[in-house]
Amino acid sequence: MTTLDETRPERSSAADTIGGLLAVASIVLSGIAMGFGLLLQLDAHPARLSPVAMLLALVGARMSSRYQSLALKAAMFAGVAWVIGMTVAIVTDGPLF
Repeated sequence: MTTLDETRPERSSAADTIGGLLAVASIVLSGIAMGFGLLLQLDAHPARLSPVAMLLALVGARMSSRYQSLALKAAMFAGVAWVIGMTVAIVTDGPLF
């Protein structure tokens, strides 16, 4: 018989879980700010939601080293969502704030 050294994956801590959830919440808020809120008949305010989404992504990145790449993608998505959301709000005469 051979013995294999099995390496167990590290378990997620509570901070890792919350950091991942904050990054996902940032992506959802960015989607609403970008204009997908119009499909759900939500009144999207891109000037309010995008900075909050960016802040959630930054807090999530700081909390968890495991989900830093997800938080980075969420922060970049929040920046893109701000530009697209402001453009959609201006074209459709929607509220900015």
